[in-house]
Formats: sequence, structure tokens, C-alpha cells
Amino acid sequence: MNKGKKLYEGKAKIIYQTNDKGLVIQHFKDDATAFNALKKANIEGKGVLNNRISEYLLNTLAQCGIETHLVKRLNMREQLIKQVEIIPVEFVIRNIATGSLTKRLGISEGTVLNKPLLEYYLKNDELDDPLISKEHIYSFEWANEQEIQAIDKMSLRINDILQGVFRGVGIKLIDFKLEYGRTWNKDKEVNEIILADEISPDTCRLWDIKTDKKLDKDRFRKDLGNLIEAYQDVARRLGIMPEEMNISEVNFGKTASIKFKKK
Repeated sequence: MNKGKKLYEGKAKIIYQTNDKGLVIQHFKDDATAFNALKKANIEGKGVLNNRISEYLLNTLAQCGIETHLVKRLNMREQLIKQVEIIPVEFVIRNIATGSLTKRLGISEGTVLNKPLLEYYLKNDELDDPLISKEHIYSFEWANEQEIQAIDKMSLRINDILQGVFRGVGIKLIDFKLEYGRTWNKDKEVNEIILADEISPDTCRLWDIKTDKKLDKDRFRKDLGNLIEAYQDVARRLGIMPEEMNISEVNFGKTASIKFKKK
């Protein structure tokens, strides 16, 4: 598979063209951003970890019947994925109150919600990704009612699966963001909605079950330090990184210097 020209560059990933018009290459960057890129840093090795963790979680979801854009991981930093038309809505599932939810509504940090809360945000950095309603989505035709019903159902199913995956390794899934895209199904001759983007500590809030230690990008947002060690801990618990591997000793510029377990 030949990598062609750059099609898109976001805060954490770059998308490249391939010689197959239905497939693209997704490259994971080391850039870390917060507060809509008002806070930025380059954290060596972050992209490698996110690539591997996201691959593992997307494959786990696929085994449970969730259609995703992932075809396969190509190398330490890249995945071959299906090209999709991204729906410009971020779907956030919350299990425990924290972040913007506590600020907006005055709910105590760490409050366990009676049931998962699904929120919608417009995917627009210039507007700071504002909270929106289903009525906004339908009125401005970002997605239709049938698509949103399917996405809502899929998102809650994904939440059930991921909560089980993380609980099994001693981690609480606090909340996370999902993105979806439309892809053409040649056999059915219809557009299908599939899970896109990534699922990683960049897009999830993950807390240790016993200590509530944060194992996600909040370590960067809140200047808690040791972000790479936290991401490494997640990878280890999921069983995709050898116990003896020490991220801080790895030169991520040399992709041959690190090996992950195959799962």
C-alpha cells in the first residue's frame, strides 16, 4: 500500500491518500493539545501508544459486531483505515461526572450517574466544539434522525463493551468521545455509518479503580505529569505491552526499538 499526498492534518493525526480510493493511512502524531489547542506540547512516544491502544480497542469492538474504519495497523505509528465522510458531531458518553459537566451543572466531581449520559458537540474548533441538541443536528442536516438513532444505540453498546474491558484491568471508564463516518457499501448500495477516529487515552477519561489516579490526557491538561507512563500503564494492563518495557528508556524515533505483544 503506497502512501500518497497528505489529505488532512488534525491536532493528533494526519490522513494520507493511498492508491486505493476507498482506503487512507492514518498517522498518529506525538502532539498533545488541550483547551482546543490553546495548550500544546510534543510528547515523544504518545502517538505510538495511541496507535497500539486504539488498534486493540477497535479490534475488540469489531469482534463484538461493531463496524469500524480500521483495516489493520501498518507500523508503529500508522493504520490503514476506510475512507469515510466524517459526521461533524462528537458523541460524548459520560458514566461519572467530571470535566465540563461538573462546571456547567455544578455536579460534584466523581458523582456516578444513574445511567450513561450521551451528549452531542459540534465538531468545530473555531467555535470551541459547542454543546448541541438533536434538534440542531436535524435542523442543520449534519445527520438525519435514522442515523442518530443508530449512532445512539451503537454508542451505548460501545460503552457497555469498553466498561467491561477496562473494569477487567482495574480501570474506570469515566467518559469518552466517539466520532462516526459514512462509507459506501457496494454490495448493499447504501451509505453505512461506522465508528471512526480513535479510542485511546487521548479520547477517554480513565481512572484507576482503587486510587482514582488519572491515566489519560487529563495528566497533560491539569499538569499532573508522567503522561507517557500513564499511557504505558493502560497498554500494560490491556496486555499489549511487555511488563519489562520502560517507555522512558525508549527512543521512539527508532521504530525498531520497541515491540508490543500481539493480541
